[in-house]
Amino acid sequence: MKSPLLSLPGAVPAEGVDEGVAAHYGDLFREQRALADGTGFVDLSHRGVVTVTGDDRLSWLHLLLTQHVSELPPGEATEALVLSANGHIEHALYLVDDGTTVWAHVEPGTQGALIAYLESMKFFYRVEVEDRTADIAVVYLPAGSIAEVPEGGAVRETPYGRDLFVPRADLESYPAKAGPPAGLLAYEALRVEHHQPRLGFETDHRTIPHELGWIGTAVHLQKGCYRGQETVARVQNLGKPPRRLVFLHLDGSDVHLPPHGTEIRVADDGTDGGEGRRIGFITTSVRHHELGPVALALVKRNVPVDARLLAGETAAAQEVVVTP
Repeated sequence: MKSPLLSLPGAVPAEGVDEGVAAHYGDLFREQRALADGTGFVDLSHRGVVTVTGDDRLSWLHLLLTQHVSELPPGEATEALVLSANGHIEHALYLVDDGTTVWAHVEPGTQGALIAYLESMKFFYRVEVEDRTADIAVVYLPAGSIAEVPEGGAVRETPYGRDLFVPRADLESYPAKAGPPAGLLAYEALRVEHHQPRLGFETDHRTIPHELGWIGTAVHLQKGCYRGQETVARVQNLGKPPRRLVFLHLDGSDVHLPPHGTEIRVADDGTDGGEGRRIGFITTSVRHHELGPVALALVKRNVPVDARLLAGETAAAQEVVVTP
């Protein structure tokens, strides 16, 4: 679904899963600085929007999601996961309840599979699940923003800013109310700075929540009765996850950022013909307006925290996100 804001001056379209919105509007670092200062907004209208209504909506979702939502107060933002039977992450939901409706935004293109799963679990519960992507768009306002919040949609407020669920028909006129737009690359740079994982970027087919630091923020350890809970409890109580999320400072002399999937090796490891053992991969790499080139990556849990790493041919120093 192509955003009308791609017609704004300087807009350069994003690619891949984020196709349909602007990657930037001509000045990446200016856009980042504006968001960091609490001004501007980001068009996230490519994301899927799902609503759940009905008297049983919270108690029903409580049985399906990793988060404790049975008593979620109206207006309180939270996030939750849907896991496979083996505890692997399948969906990530960013939620808020407005008193009558649960609003959630999800990764672009994943709402169909999510809704199919939810529909299969309705049974006798008084709930209605709806795909609202066609008529509701998501807009992000950074923390500290004083921009006008339009009527007709929900607001999900977090320490990092506000996610607005606005009528898609109002999206084209929103820049006049919210100030200069910032592209998705600026938004992603701040996400990486804050060590926030993203489904499909920091996850693969075998990722479990412990590896990404989603325990506590998206997974509530004092509840059970959801698919995959046995794996969560077993790893939490009896072991450690096989991998861990790290934050990388990349060598700034390289012109190109290592793309998603770039292999990470230990620089001082002389095995494999001097190339080093593969110990992980880049999940997201960005250029930050203050930190320079940085990235998130998944590495094996037992990699020493002071090990010198290579992301492809790029030297990298790690900061701990998930404790070994």
